[in-house]
Amino acid sequence: MSHIKPLKLSAFALLVLAGCSATVQAQVSTSKEFIKAPAAVVKKAPLSENELKRWSHLDLIKDSIPGMSVDKAYAELLQGKKGVKVIVGIVDSGVDIEHEDLQGMIWTNSKEIPGNGIDDDKNGFVDDVHGWNFLGDAVHENLEMTRIVKKADDGSAEYKAALAQFTEKYEEALQDKQQADFLMEVHNTIKKELNKTDYKIEDLSTITSTDPKVARSKAVMTQIFTNAGPTFNPEEELKEYSDQVEEQLKYNLNKDFDGRKIVGDNPDDIKGTKYGNNVVFGPDKEKALHGTHVAGIIAQVRGNNLGGDGVATNVEILTVRAVPDGDEYDKDIALAIRYAVDNGAKVINGSFGKSFSPHKDWVYDAIKYAAKKDVLIVHAAGNDGYNIDETKNINYPNDSQDNVKEFADNLITIGAINKSYGETVVASFSNFGKINVDVFAPGEEIYATVPNNKYKYLQGTSMASPNAAGVAALIRSYYPKLKAAQVKKILMDSGVALPSTVVLGKSENPGEKPAAVSSVESSKTAKMVNAYNALLMAEKMSKK
Repeated sequence: MSHIKPLKLSAFALLVLAGCSATVQAQVSTSKEFIKAPAAVVKKAPLSENELKRWSHLDLIKDSIPGMSVDKAYAELLQGKKGVKVIVGIVDSGVDIEHEDLQGMIWTNSKEIPGNGIDDDKNGFVDDVHGWNFLGDAVHENLEMTRIVKKADDGSAEYKAALAQFTEKYEEALQDKQQADFLMEVHNTIKKELNKTDYKIEDLSTITSTDPKVARSKAVMTQIFTNAGPTFNPEEELKEYSDQVEEQLKYNLNKDFDGRKIVGDNPDDIKGTKYGNNVVFGPDKEKALHGTHVAGIIAQVRGNNLGGDGVATNVEILTVRAVPDGDEYDKDIALAIRYAVDNGAKVINGSFGKSFSPHKDWVYDAIKYAAKKDVLIVHAAGNDGYNIDETKNINYPNDSQDNVKEFADNLITIGAINKSYGETVVASFSNFGKINVDVFAPGEEIYATVPNNKYKYLQGTSMASPNAAGVAALIRSYYPKLKAAQVKKILMDSGVALPSTVVLGKSENPGEKPAAVSSVESSKTAKMVNAYNALLMAEKMSKK
């Protein structure tokens, strides 16, 4: 399934973050030397609320947290330096461009006169002042496998694979529905017993009822809180999980549902480009949650005491709405990439993906077009816990026709890590692969903007990708002569090493933890993106 949706409580196997057993005394170096991972790191105390909100900006040595050393980079490398403005394209579900913490960070098309109903810059898009919405008023969509299965059996291997996956996903969704209903019942029982909607784990200990239903509900909810961590909000997150399961059955996996009809174009005709509108957050601003969060990770204003902090200060967010609640169409993605490139983006973030791509050549052509125009595409690896080097697990779009040899050097694929450096630092939901995942970045419990001036913790490789894209934007701002391929190389080569052994993906057997393997199996680099190191390497590379 498209990972446009924030990762929810998948099979409700919420993540337990394990620490390492060894400790280390590390001296913080004041010289401008590469940050290297010590032998072992233990966070000696729980993260404070402020640390949790900003953990991806912290430093492994100084803070014992595997963040990207963004604060250290600003403090030690960027003071007094001026960078150039970098346009970052966000191809996503839309962005709330009116959010208080994104003000001054939104791209404006200076060649377009707002609201006059004329295509002033003659680019084919009328009044595209802040970007374009290729989905028009569409919100919900099928998964790509559902769309393939809806068509007649053509005897192809793709149809057979889609049918097999569809059948499996449908059965899973029915089981998830049972689970969601059970969990909502548990939650409602606790609410009634406590006589309050919002409660924390400490409230559960006040329940003394001997009623078997109440006692069972208390035990279940205690376990969920223990696994999910301090930011878990049962009222909000259980409803989101329940809604997500409902939407899967109602829209994503419903062969009778046609989400494209409202758009009015033919998604199988790449030449039909006159569709969509200029409302970049879409018909329902709340549904732009994912894209707004992604934009905030990159660009929310630093140091203004609102929400979290963005990675990059000197950027403008160009919104291209092309990813619905469901799987994106290849046509929309191909045109969205081209639109962002043509309007000056130097970095494009793509926090989306799917298992089937009937018109993948259109997207491949768009990636090659971006490469010709020196644009870096940062793409999320996906949230299935799969090895995407295996053909059956390919996560589209990718940069390889055969899943081995790259046809372009401007696409970088990002896996997700959590905030606890040790064998379990790679998030259990993150896809991996020593050929097709390039490097990892923070992707669990990331605090950023969501629509209507709100903020939220979300997790997924969807959050890791914009963290890496933010660092790419920093490099492109302060070292604008470096090419997209060089920026990709810097992000990969300058990273901090993962531990020598890591746990990857999810176990085949529920409740059983997978065995740790050599970290070289995780990705091409077995590294985590680091802004401080990346800027040091960019400085050296720019002088060559």
